Amino acid sequence: MTPPPRVLVLPFPAQGHVVSFMSLSHGLVEQGFRVTFVNSEFNHARVAAAMPDEGRDAAGQGIRMVAIPDGLAPGDDRNDLGKLVDGYLRVMPGCLEELITSINESGAGEGDGISWIIADENMAWALEVAKKTGIRAACYWTACAAMLATMISIPKMIRDGILGADGLPRRHGKYQLSPGMPSVSTTQFAWNCAGDAEGQEIIFRLVVDSNRLLELAEFIICNTVREMEAPVFALFPNILPVGPLISRQRLDRKPMGHFWPEDATCVKWLDEQPANSVIYVAFGSFTVFDQRQLQELALGLELSGRPFLWVVRPDLASETSVAWLDSFRERTAGRGKMVSWSPQQQILAHPSVACFLSHCGWNSTVEGAWNGVPFLCWPYFTDQFLNQAYICDVWKTGLSLTADDEGTEISREQIQAKLQQLLGDEGIKARAMMWKDIARKSVAEGGSSYNNLQSIVEKMTGQKG
Repeated sequence: MTPPPRVLVLPFPAQGHVVSFMSLSHGLVEQGFRVTFVNSEFNHARVAAAMPDEGRDAAGQGIRMVAIPDGLAPGDDRNDLGKLVDGYLRVMPGCLEELITSINESGAGEGDGISWIIADENMAWALEVAKKTGIRAACYWTACAAMLATMISIPKMIRDGILGADGLPRRHGKYQLSPGMPSVSTTQFAWNCAGDAEGQEIIFRLVVDSNRLLELAEFIICNTVREMEAPVFALFPNILPVGPLISRQRLDRKPMGHFWPEDATCVKWLDEQPANSVIYVAFGSFTVFDQRQLQELALGLELSGRPFLWVVRPDLASETSVAWLDSFRERTAGRGKMVSWSPQQQILAHPSVACFLSHCGWNSTVEGAWNGVPFLCWPYFTDQFLNQAYICDVWKTGLSLTADDEGTEISREQIQAKLQQLLGDEGIKARAMMWKDIARKSVAEGGSSYNNLQSIVEKMTGQKG
C-alpha cells in the first residue's frame, strides 16, 4: 500500500511564522498528508520545551519535527533580523539539502520520500534546493496578501522614484498600491525594519532575491481571505488565499509551535469575568518597550477601570523593573491578570473578551477577525503598520494609538481614552462581527478558501478536480 504523500515545510525562524506553518501542517494532515516540519535547532528546542505533555507526540499526529542549524551561536540575538537572516542564508541551504537526501535515501523503494516542499516566502532559497533535488515546490506567505503584493511591486516603486535601489524611501508620505488597498507610510515598509544600515541591506536583499525565486513555486499559498483583501487578488490572481488557518480548534492540545509555555490559568480566570468585559493585551514575540513606556501602558490599563489580561513576556521591556511590575500586579490583583504567554486562540474565542490591544501581527489580526474582536492597534515593525491600516481604515474594526509630538511615547491618558472610545463604539463591534462571518464562510464547504485548498490538495496528490 502506497503511504500518504510526505510534505516538507520550512518556516522562517520566528514565532509568528512557526505558528502559522503549524496550522498549515495540521490542515495538510487532515487532508491525508504526512508532514516533516523543519525548524532551526534553536527554535526546535524551544518548541519542544514549551509543548504540553499531551501534545508532544507530534509524529503520532502526522507531523515529524526535525531541526537544522541557523548559523548563529547559542547566545546570539535572534531578534536581530539582519543577523538572523545573514546566519541562516550561510548554512541552511546546504543543511536542508543534506536532510532531504537523507530522508529520501532512507525511504528509497518505499515511496516514502519527500513529495513536495512548502517554503516560507522569506525562505525562498529553499525553492532552489527543491529544484536541485527534483522535488516539486510551493510557497506559503504567512502575512497579508497586500504585504506580498507590495514586495513584488518593489521594481515598479523604484522605477516610479518612490524607492531608491537600496529600498529606502525617496518620497515621504503615504503609499497605496491600488484603490481599496490599505495605505502605509513609505518609512514603514517592512524591509526597513532591521535597525542599522547593514541589517536593512540584508533584509532588502532577501526580499528582492525571494521575489525573483517565486517563479520556481508552482503556486503561492496565503493565510488570508479573498473577500477581506479583494483588490490585491484583482492585481495578483496567482496568490491563493486559504485562510484563516485557525487550526480548527486546535484548541485541543495539538502542537502549536509556541516558543514559550502557555499559561492556561488565564482561561479559568476569564471564566470568572463578565461577558464582553476584558481587555486582552498581547504584543507578540518581537515587540520591546522601554521601561517608561511599559509603565505608561500599565497605568493606562489601570486607569481604564476595566478587567484586563496582559501577556508580559520576560523580554517585553528592555529594562524591566521587577519590583515595579510586582507592585502593579498587587495593586490591580482584583481585576487584572498577567501571564508570560497565553493560549491566544482560546483567549480571543472567549465570551469575556471585549477587545484586543495588539501589535497587529498577522496571526493576531486573523485570530481577532475570526472571533469578531475589536482592536486597539499599537504596531511595532515590519508588516504590522499595514495590518493596522487594514483594521482601522479598510475593515474599520479598530482604532489606533498615536505617539506624542516627539514620536516617542504613548501616554496612559491616551490609552485610557482610546479604550473607552473603542468599547463604546457599537459600529466597530458590528463590523467586527460582519468580518467574522465572512472569514468563517470562507473556510466552510464551498467558500473561497475551502475551494482553493481543495484545488491545491488535488494538484499535490495528482488528482483531477
